[in-house]
Amino acid sequence: MPELRKDPITGRWVVIAAERAMRPSDFKTKEIVEKEPKAGPFSEGNESQTPPEILSYRTPGTAPNTPGWWVRVIPNKFPALKIEGDLNRRGIGMYDMMNGVGAHEIIIESPHPADSLKKLPVKHIEDILWAFRDRSLDLRKDARLKYIIIFKNKGKEAGASLAHTHSQLIATPIVPKTAKEELEGSRRYYEYKERCVYCDMVAQEIGDKQRVVLENEGFVAFVPFASIVPFETWILPKQHSSDYAEIKRSEISYLADALQRTLKMLDKVVPNVPYNFYIHSAPLDNLRLPHYHWHIEIVPRLTQTAGFEWGTGLYINPMSPENAAEFLRKTEGK
Repeated sequence: MPELRKDPITGRWVVIAAERAMRPSDFKTKEIVEKEPKAGPFSEGNESQTPPEILSYRTPGTAPNTPGWWVRVIPNKFPALKIEGDLNRRGIGMYDMMNGVGAHEIIIESPHPADSLKKLPVKHIEDILWAFRDRSLDLRKDARLKYIIIFKNKGKEAGASLAHTHSQLIATPIVPKTAKEELEGSRRYYEYKERCVYCDMVAQEIGDKQRVVLENEGFVAFVPFASIVPFETWILPKQHSSDYAEIKRSEISYLADALQRTLKMLDKVVPNVPYNFYIHSAPLDNLRLPHYHWHIEIVPRLTQTAGFEWGTGLYINPMSPENAAEFLRKTEGK
């Protein structure tokens, strides 16, 4: 019998079509596996092919925009939003608009085109996550900006145009709709129960264990109760925190461990799976919230959004979250 499950944060309903009983082998990805990705503009030695770097972690004594780096942040050459200019909010009749002011940056995660987050040393992933923090702290000084999202597109089906491992950061002058839905839903829960919905979720998932994928000292990864796609996984800090940029060096190692292990599990279940992940954090004008909890959402691209989903906003997930978590857990150590 299919189930309808409700997301306790946004109130979104999801159809869990459990009678289909899909297995990982039922998902066919269109990813083309290259034996050795070719060097491109993000590769070490090709720094002149990109805009000048904003931030880099590099060998002492090496100059900016030269070889010697292991994480490098640059402006996007074709930005969705531009840092220059005024907002110039205005209306055309009933319609509102403003200039496309913001920031769009690329975090190049390694100088080598064949690297990936599942292959890199955990210490290297810590530095990538620390670069996310450094750029967030810098951009929040700009009063025009209201929200920062950090995300990764892995594979062409997930929107990646270059195979070289990288993430992106976009800072916007508005709080996007999805973020607003989470913020408002978690605020309603807090007003009713005087507790953070994410903290309650962490406690229940750790207690139930049915949907937990992994747990370490600082973080827990689990398949959400009302996940919209097979193997969707969230990673949350165990201790309440609404602002990703407040993360401490002592916590980064646990996050790097949780992220890499989860991505390795996902790749073992569905090899070369395309996915997106993104960090949802508090808006810049209200960073410390008792009702909100920053988190990472990993969304594999294994199903297609079609007319029913577009027309209703109601997703059909052909795999139960409990089965998905079990499949992921069983891969660890293999």
